Amino acid sequence: MFMNFRSKSGMELVQVAILVAIAIALGLIFKTQITDFVNRTFEGLKDFS
Repeated sequence: MFMNFRSKSGMELVQVAILVAIAIALGLIFKTQITDFVNRTFEGLKDFS
């Protein structure tokens, strides 16, 4: 029973690591688009105030 718990915990850790790696990869791939979006958003907020 204890071994089964450790196995599940290890799988959850692997899943989280995979999701983090995917998020980082997407961030690197779409870096310029994300940067442009953030800059436009803050410019809009600055003009709004």
